[in-house]
Amino acid sequence: MTTLTTRNTVMRLAVASACSWLALSAAQAQQTQQTQPIQPADAAQATPAPADPAPTEAAAKVDNVVTVSGSRIAARGFTQPTPTSTLTAADLDKVAKPNMFESLIELPALQGSTGRTTSTFSTSSGIQGLSSLSLRGLGTLRTLTLLDGQRVVGANVTGVTDVSQFPQLLVKRVDVVTGGASASYGSDAIGGVVNFITDKKFTGFKFNAEGGMTKYHDDKNGTLQAAWGKGFADDRLHVSVSAEITKENGIDSPGFGEVGPNGRDWYKNPALQESTPAMQAAGLPRYTSILHAQHIQYAKYGLITNGPLKGTAFGPGGNPYPFQYGSNCVGNFCIGGDLSGSVGAGTNLAMNFKRQVAYTRVSWDLDADNEIYLTANWAQVKSVFSPNPGAAKQGNLSVRCDNAYLPASIAAACASGYPSGAMSYGTANAEFPANINVHPTRTQRRVVVGADGKFSLFGKDWSYDAYAEHGENTTVLEVHDITLNPRYNFAIDAIKDPATGQIVCRSAAARAAGCQPINIFGNVPINMAGWNYIAPVNGPMQHTDSTQNVVSANVNGDVMEGWAGPISLAFGAEWRREEYSVYGDPYGAGVSTQSPYSPSYPADPTLSATGDNWFAGNYHNGQGAFNVREAYVELNIPVLKSATWGEANVNVADREEKYSTAGKARAWKLGATWKTPVDGLRLRAVSSKDVRAPNLSELFAATTVTNQAVNNAQGTSVQIQQRNVGNPALVPENARNNSFGIVLSQPSWARNFNLSVDYFDIKVKNVINSLSAQQEVDLCNAGYQQVCSAVSINGPAGTNYVQAQSFNFAQLHTRGVDFETAYRMNLGDYGMPGNLTLRGLATRTIHAISDPGVPGTVPSEGAGNMTGNTPKWKALVSESWEHGKLGLTLSQRWISAGVYSNEYIECQTNCPLPTAAHPTIYDNHIPGATYVDFGATYKVTPQITAYAKIDNLADRAPVLVPQTNLSYGINPALYDVIGRTYRVGVRGSF
Repeated sequence: MTTLTTRNTVMRLAVASACSWLALSAAQAQQTQQTQPIQPADAAQATPAPADPAPTEAAAKVDNVVTVSGSRIAARGFTQPTPTSTLTAADLDKVAKPNMFESLIELPALQGSTGRTTSTFSTSSGIQGLSSLSLRGLGTLRTLTLLDGQRVVGANVTGVTDVSQFPQLLVKRVDVVTGGASASYGSDAIGGVVNFITDKKFTGFKFNAEGGMTKYHDDKNGTLQAAWGKGFADDRLHVSVSAEITKENGIDSPGFGEVGPNGRDWYKNPALQESTPAMQAAGLPRYTSILHAQHIQYAKYGLITNGPLKGTAFGPGGNPYPFQYGSNCVGNFCIGGDLSGSVGAGTNLAMNFKRQVAYTRVSWDLDADNEIYLTANWAQVKSVFSPNPGAAKQGNLSVRCDNAYLPASIAAACASGYPSGAMSYGTANAEFPANINVHPTRTQRRVVVGADGKFSLFGKDWSYDAYAEHGENTTVLEVHDITLNPRYNFAIDAIKDPATGQIVCRSAAARAAGCQPINIFGNVPINMAGWNYIAPVNGPMQHTDSTQNVVSANVNGDVMEGWAGPISLAFGAEWRREEYSVYGDPYGAGVSTQSPYSPSYPADPTLSATGDNWFAGNYHNGQGAFNVREAYVELNIPVLKSATWGEANVNVADREEKYSTAGKARAWKLGATWKTPVDGLRLRAVSSKDVRAPNLSELFAATTVTNQAVNNAQGTSVQIQQRNVGNPALVPENARNNSFGIVLSQPSWARNFNLSVDYFDIKVKNVINSLSAQQEVDLCNAGYQQVCSAVSINGPAGTNYVQAQSFNFAQLHTRGVDFETAYRMNLGDYGMPGNLTLRGLATRTIHAISDPGVPGTVPSEGAGNMTGNTPKWKALVSESWEHGKLGLTLSQRWISAGVYSNEYIECQTNCPLPTAAHPTIYDNHIPGATYVDFGATYKVTPQITAYAKIDNLADRAPVLVPQTNLSYGINPALYDVIGRTYRVGVRGSF
C-alpha cells in the first residue's frame, strides 16, 4: 500500500469516526466550551476568564479553552503558531464606519480589497459595488472570508464573498489570520482568513443610528441597525434577530472637462504622455507625467482628426471653429488648450450604495452542553454609478463628405480635400442627454442548520460542530443610457432623402429596422427619436445565479496526556458544491434559447446575432459547476514543559481535497511555538502548503467583452474589444507559506504591553492569470506568434479585439514583516485623569514579485508600485483616551511613497531604448500619504452612547496617479479619494 493510499485510508477512518461520535454525542455528559478574549497584539494568547464567585456544579466543570481562527484546535493553554490579529466590536465601534468593510480595509495586512470607490470606471468587470477583502495584496480570490468559521456563498462567479451581506451588528469580533490556513479551512486561504464571529447567544436589545456627509456636502449617508435576542423555555430555546440598512448617496460624476466634483479642486487632467519612436531613439523617455492633458483625437462636440481639415471642431449650433490644441503635443496628448471635452473626471468617486440585511439565529439546547441551531440570512446590496460621461470615439469614426448634418462649408472642403470621400472624426458625444449608468444588484439567501456541543469518550472530553449550508446569490446587472455600436454608426451616417428632402439614415436596411438619424456635429439638441434608437430603454442586462451547498463536520479534543501536556486532535470532513448560470440580453450575449429576442429586445437584422453590439456591457451566457470532497486532521503536541527551558508545542495539519474538475490537491501545515524562559517572550514559526482551486469564473466563464484602448507598434491608440473566456483545463494553485514571529506579551516589567513581529514569505506557483491586452499586443509586436493568434488590431473600427484566457503559467512571491503593538496605561499613576491605550499595526512589504511566466516577459516587482495595491509600508496607529463618560480616539493611516512601476527606468536624457519589460519614464516617483482621523464618544446613560467621527481631518487630496489614457487619475485602492467626512450617531444596548 502506498503512502498516499495509507494516508487516504486514515483520513476516511477519521471521518467515519467523526460521524459515529456525532451520532452518540447528544447522550453524553458534556462540558461547556468557553471562547476567551484575545490579546490585542497576539491573537493566539488566551486571557483567563475571571472566576465565578459562587460557581454552580455545572459551572465548576468549565475549562479555560481558547478557540482561534488560525487553527481547528480548541484546548487549554494552546497557543497556535499562525499569526492572527483581532478587531473586537469595541474596536469597530471606534472606527464608526457605515460599513464594517471600510473599517477592516484600513488594516495594513489587507491590501487590494474592492469596495464602492474601486472599479467605478468599469461596466463589465463584475466586481462593481462588491465589498471583498484581500490579504497581502494577493487578491480577493486568495483570501478566504468566513462567517462563524463557515463558508458563505459567493457574491459573483469568482466565489468571493461580499462583506456587506453579513449581519454586522451581531459581530462581536473579527479574526484576521495573516498566514496560510488551507490545511485548516481549505481552498482560497493562501493569503489568510478573515473570520467574522457573531454573538450566538445575544440577549437583550441594541441599536445603532448613524448619519454623515463629506466636507463637500455629498456622499450623504445613513445607517440604521437593530438586534434583539431572548431565551425561552428555561433558556433552552434562544432566538436572536437583527436588521440593518445603510444608504450612501455616493459622489456624482461632474461630467466633462477639467473639473472635480462639488468643489474638489485636485483634479488636473493627469496623464502619462508617450513620446514617439523617433524621440525615444534620440534618448528621450517613453513616458512623461503631465497635468492638464488634452486628448488630440476628439473634442467635446466633435473634431476632424486627419487631412486638410484636421483641427476643425464644432461648437454651438454646429458651427465649425479652429480647435485650441495645447502646447507640447506629443502622441495622443497636448498640455492645456481646450479641455472642455475631457472625459477623465467623469467617473464617480464613490458609488451610490444601499445595503439591507436581515438575519436570525434560533437554537435549541438538547442538554446543558449540546445544541441544534438554524441561521437564516437575507441580504441585498444595490449600487449605482457612472463609468464615464458620453461615449468617447477617439478619432476612429469615418464621416462621409455628403453627411447631411455637415455645415455646407465643411462639406465642400471635404469633397475637394478628401479623395476617399470621408474624414476621420472623434467626439466625446457630449450631446448625449444622459451618462452611462450601471446598476448592480446582489441578493443573497442563506440557510444553515447545525449542531455543536461536547461529549465524553474514553475518559476524555471532546467538542464537535457540524452544519449543512445552502446559499444562493442572484446578481442582476443593468446598464442604462448606453448605445448600440451598429445603430450608432448607422444613425450618424445621415443623408437627405432625394424624394422627401428629409434627413434619414443612409442605410436602407437600417431605415427599415427603425433607424433615426442623429447629429454629432456641435452642441445641438439631439434628436430624441435618434437617441431612443441608438440607446434603447432596455440596455445591457446580465442575470447570474450562484449556488453553494456545504456539509461539514469537525471534532476536536485531547487524545492523551503527553510528557509535556495533553496531546490535542482536531479532524473533520467537508463536501461542497458550487454552481452558477448566467445569461445576458440577446444584443450583448447573442441570440440563443437563453437569450431570445423579446418585446424588451426585439429582433433587429442590422445587429449581429452573435452579440457584442453594445458600446460596453456585452454580457455572455455561461454555466458551470464543481464539487469537492475534503478531509483534514490536525494535531497539537506539547514537546517541552520545563521551569528552566519554558514550554513548547508542535502543531501539524494535513488536508486532502478532490475536485470534480481540477483533480486532487493537498494542503499541510507544520508549526511550533516556544514560550521561552525569558519573561513574556514567545517564539512562533509555521510552514505550510496552501492551495486555491480554480473558481467557476476561471473554469467556465462566459465570454465577456470590454472596451479598451491599446497602443499599436507605432504608439497610436487603438480602440479594441477585450474578450475574456474560461479554461476548464485549469489546475489548483499551490503556495508555500513560511513565517517566523517574536511575541512579547505582558512581561512583568510591562504588564500592559504587547508586541509581535512576524516575518512572512509566500510563494505561489501555477498561478491562474492572464495577460493584459497591452501585454499581448506588445508580445505580438515583439514577434511571439503564439500570442498574435489572439490579437487583431489592424482592422476597421469596431472589429479590433484581443482575446484573453487564463492559464496556470504565472508565479507570485511576496515577503515582508508585520508589526503589531499595544500598550495601555492608567494616567492616574501620573497624576492625570483617565486611561490611555496605544495601538499600532504596520506591514513592510519587502517584495511582491509577479512572474507572468510567458516568453518575452520578465518578473515585475509590485512592492511600492503605487498604481497597484501594495505599498512598501502601510501602517495604522491609534491613541484612545477614556475617562468616565468621555472617550477620544486619534488615529493615523499612513502609506509610504513609491513609484509608477519598479520596472520603469527613470531618465531625462540619454535614455536607453525602452522595451516592453522596461519602459523609460521622466520621473518615476509617486508620493505617499498620511491621513488623520478623530473620534469621540460620550455615555449619555449607562445604556446609550453618542459618538462623532471625522475622517481625513486635514482633507488630504488624493495623490494623482496618471495613466496612458485619460482617466480620473487616482488609485482608490491606496488613497482616500473622498476627502474629509463627518459622521455622528448614537448606539444603545439594553
